[in-house]
Amino acid sequence: MDEDCTHPRWKYFMGCLGALDGTLIDVTIPEADKARYRTRKGTVSVNVLAACDRSMRYIYMLTGWEGSAADARVLRDALTPEKGFKVPNGNGI
Repeated sequence: MDEDCTHPRWKYFMGCLGALDGTLIDVTIPEADKARYRTRKGTVSVNVLAACDRSMRYIYMLTGWEGSAADARVLRDALTPEKGFKVPNGNGI
């Protein structure tokens, strides 16, 4: 979003650095592991966390968490030094 944008719908996003969201992707796994990967809706999935910059380019992706894992747990894991997701400084953060 351009800094000179005046549209009222986007005024809350001034200074936004990007976006972060999680999604579930259905997978086929061995029967013994299905319980861990079963989501609250009953599908067998992996939980994927993705971040993009303000130009909508992917800058980070973490895959492989069980579908039963909460988004907050996946984000907490992404923020560990080993996983390398860093929130940039600036623009009020």
